[in-house]
Formats: sequence, C-alpha cells, structure tokens
Amino acid sequence: MKKGHLLAGLVATLAFSVSASAQQSATKEECVVKCHEAAALVNLKGLAAAIKEISEPKGAFVWKDSYVLLMNLEGKMLAHPIQPELTQLPHCLLITDPTDKAIFVNFVNTARNAGHGWVEYMWPRPGKSTPAKKITYIYRVPGKDLFVGAGVYVSGMMY
Repeated sequence: MKKGHLLAGLVATLAFSVSASAQQSATKEECVVKCHEAAALVNLKGLAAAIKEISEPKGAFVWKDSYVLLMNLEGKMLAHPIQPELTQLPHCLLITDPTDKAIFVNFVNTARNAGHGWVEYMWPRPGKSTPAKKITYIYRVPGKDLFVGAGVYVSGMMY
C-alpha cells in the first residue's frame, strides 16, 4: 500500500514537472502576437520609445524563453533585450550560426521580400552558450524599413 502511494506521488510530481517545463517554453503563436504588438508599438509611440521598451530585459517583450528583437532592413540591430551588445555593431549581416547560415541576412531577406515568415537556425537559449535549433518569426513593421522577430527553440518537434 505504501509503495502505491509513493508511486502515485512520484507520477504526480513528474507530471507537474513536465507541465511546468512546458509552460516555460514560448509558442509560435506567442511569437507572432508579440511581434505584431511590437510593430504596433513602433507605429504608435515612435522608434525611440519602441527601442527603449523592446530593449528592457524584464519588459513586456521578454517572456518564458523568448524575446522580441528590432532591426532595420540594412541589418542593424536596434533593440535586443538579451544581447544588447549586438546593437553596438554597425550591422549583424556577417554573423553566422554553427552551420554557417547567415542568420540576420535571412531575417532581412524575409522582411524585405515576404514581409513576414519563419527562419530556422541555431542560437543559444538565453543564459546558455550551446546553440540549439530555433525558428524565429520575422514581421516587417507596416510602412517602415524595420522589422521585429521572436523565436522558439525546437527539440524534435514538428513545425
């Protein structure tokens, strides 16, 4: 009888842990919503206010294991709440992932040519150094030569 209670408790604890872990991962839908909110912010409050808000590491555009970034169509990072040092570069077009994919060139091309879409690449999770597979939604700010992006890390899931 005691073994049964112990096993039931262990199963309940494991189920709770898996559930809590799943809640810590951003979803593709959240990324799309956050990107549209960030683009609306640019058009509503202006670029300077949007840069300030998107750059805030504890702000509304950082959640779970994701965040919104803001770039221009020349490849200049304007706001990045997790790696603000990227905003100090003249552009990010030469940055590649471990597979030699030019990440930000793909972002710019997606924004410029399609206006929105998903880009797959390798990038470390916040606080980690090992790259993981990530897909980022890119959304061009209507009427501007700017775009926002937010991504999810994928581990064997279909997308």
